[in-house]
Amino acid sequence: MSTFDTPFVRSVAAEEAAKTGFRLPLPRREKLIPYLVPMAIVAFWQLASSAGLISSRIMPSPADVALAFWSTTVSGQLPNDVLVSAGRAFAGLLVGGSIGFLLGIANGVSRISEQLTDTTLQMLRTIPHLAMIPLVILWFGIGEESKLFLTSLGVLFPVYLNTYHGVRNVDRDLIEMGRVYGMGNWTLFRKVIFPGALPSIFVGLRYALGIMWLTLIVSESIAASSGIGHMANNAREFMMTDIVVLALVIYAVLGKLADVIARVLEQRLLAWNPVYQK
Repeated sequence: MSTFDTPFVRSVAAEEAAKTGFRLPLPRREKLIPYLVPMAIVAFWQLASSAGLISSRIMPSPADVALAFWSTTVSGQLPNDVLVSAGRAFAGLLVGGSIGFLLGIANGVSRISEQLTDTTLQMLRTIPHLAMIPLVILWFGIGEESKLFLTSLGVLFPVYLNTYHGVRNVDRDLIEMGRVYGMGNWTLFRKVIFPGALPSIFVGLRYALGIMWLTLIVSESIAASSGIGHMANNAREFMMTDIVVLALVIYAVLGKLADVIARVLEQRLLAWNPVYQK
């Protein structure tokens, strides 16, 4: 909170607005600061394009990208591709994230489960999943199954590692205290272990969201008949750089939106943790 943004100033402003019958919300400065750098980049980009410093064949101006956004939205192409790509992304997150979460929980609480599966998972983790695209196409073709498999594989390991790390790093003293108070295994997991592992689990989720979009971009560009990546690939063949840049911007916006949703869930579910309290 700045020197001039105090409860007293806001209350005075509210009283003045009530007298005049007009309410003007006062934007908080900390809400605007994260967007200053992106806005400055776009402004510089537009000025450089208008001055001829950046060729439109190499990089279209923001105005051209905005026109491409409008035309593809009016035609219905962009909304359809966004829905298709978002569906693929979150289906992969649901499948791969669920598997990684369950394996992380199992290996975190059970030594036997860890001994049986952790070595195999660590070996699979070192294989670049995007390098498997030719093999995946042979297995599943270019249908939805191939993109679901790749996206699920990409998000599985970040969620697994962070869930496993979170469970294993819960304070042992808290666990012993729970046992002293007579908690059974399920109650101990629900009230001590799982809440203590949540911060690390959310770190894995946010990291997995980035891997999710990265995998989807590559898979849609190589083997897809619809989606944002397919739209960008077709535009590249016809040298439509404004559509290509628009596709990148859409990916960035969707990635940021997914991260914002994850952070909101993190703050709500971890409201009991002093670190996440505002």
